[in-house]
Amino acid sequence: MPKNLSSPMGDYLHRRAVAAPWRITGQPAGAFRGAVVIPSLAESPNLPRSLRSLATNPPELLSRFLVLVVVNQRGDASPDERADNEATLNLLPFWRREFGLEHLHWVDAASTGKELPPKQGVGLARKIGLDLALAHLDFTRGDPLLVCLDADTVTQPDYLPAITGHFSETAAGGASIPYRHRPAGDPAGQAAIDRYELFLRTYVLGLKQAGSPYAFHTVGSAMACRASAYAASGGMNRRLAGEDFYFLQQVHKVAGVAPMSGTIVHPSPRASRRVPFGTGRAVGEMLAHGSGKLLFYQPVLFHILGEWLQCATTSGGADGAELLRRAGAISPHLRGFLEQAGFSAAWHNLLRHNPDEERLMTAFHGWFDAFRTMRLLHHLSDSAWPRVPPEQAVGPLLERAGCDGAADVGEFLELLRGLQGV
Repeated sequence: MPKNLSSPMGDYLHRRAVAAPWRITGQPAGAFRGAVVIPSLAESPNLPRSLRSLATNPPELLSRFLVLVVVNQRGDASPDERADNEATLNLLPFWRREFGLEHLHWVDAASTGKELPPKQGVGLARKIGLDLALAHLDFTRGDPLLVCLDADTVTQPDYLPAITGHFSETAAGGASIPYRHRPAGDPAGQAAIDRYELFLRTYVLGLKQAGSPYAFHTVGSAMACRASAYAASGGMNRRLAGEDFYFLQQVHKVAGVAPMSGTIVHPSPRASRRVPFGTGRAVGEMLAHGSGKLLFYQPVLFHILGEWLQCATTSGGADGAELLRRAGAISPHLRGFLEQAGFSAAWHNLLRHNPDEERLMTAFHGWFDAFRTMRLLHHLSDSAWPRVPPEQAVGPLLERAGCDGAADVGEFLELLRGLQGV
């Protein structure tokens, strides 16, 4: 266990960090200022490209970072996945030499007796790597960094400089790293990944215009945090999918999440059925059933959300019943959602435990978090405003942001990338 740990870190390692049978292969040399953790399931064709791109970063920074690959599978893994993972484990020593990654190590979570439990996946794989990395970080010279990457994602030579520079200039404990999906291999694949990335970016733009503090991207291959924020947030969750969304939500609640700049990561555009939702599943659904499988929230939903957040922010000491009345004036569907969520009782508790306005708003956004925000938008869509094609959804949000003239998905996407620093 690292020395000179604060109580929250010590408590985390003692109570919540993963235990045996997993361990790091080999003994990492020294204590590091950060770690890059890469889960890998049947990624032998893709992982070398990711490692090669990481190796283009400045040698001085690479010497300060542990690079940790978590080769993982469940007991129900297919024969092809098992064979690919075995090949990866055999090839990792070669890749360490070939790419000059002196501090590349790995965790075997794929061999018999070390496999992930049933119904576990990328969340637990990330958690294994992040938790094991903590014991090899240097806590004597500040707060080390934990960086999440994926085995099918490519970085740039400015990746580590941008991350370390960002955390030297911000007090936030977490970071959302700029991303741009790599080109697909055919027009149908390109149309699918463009539409999906546009959906993600439109959602974040809508949240920003509504004044939500959760207006940041939650892409698993494009996030980082301080070690202290990791421990304070309870560490990585074990979800099979959406682990990135819930992790950054929790980091934001305890330490804040700040969008980064200065680099771009490039996730894969491929289709996948490994998880029940997310990029790979959405792309696969569109390729199989058409782009109409992915529709967008109507702009009015973000207007309703913004009105509600403003209502709570300017509550003026009103009780829960009064705020529900005001919510009903915004939309009866909003009021119905809040009533189902038990808002009145929750607001009463927030008022009782948070006497000053700043603490009250922090507590409110802890209750009305990213997940509850998403549930509200789902509720409004299901109740009154069905989802629509992007041509009907994106333009009004872009016009409100001062951009216009776009007419199709590709043009919308480029405008949004520019707005969001890519």
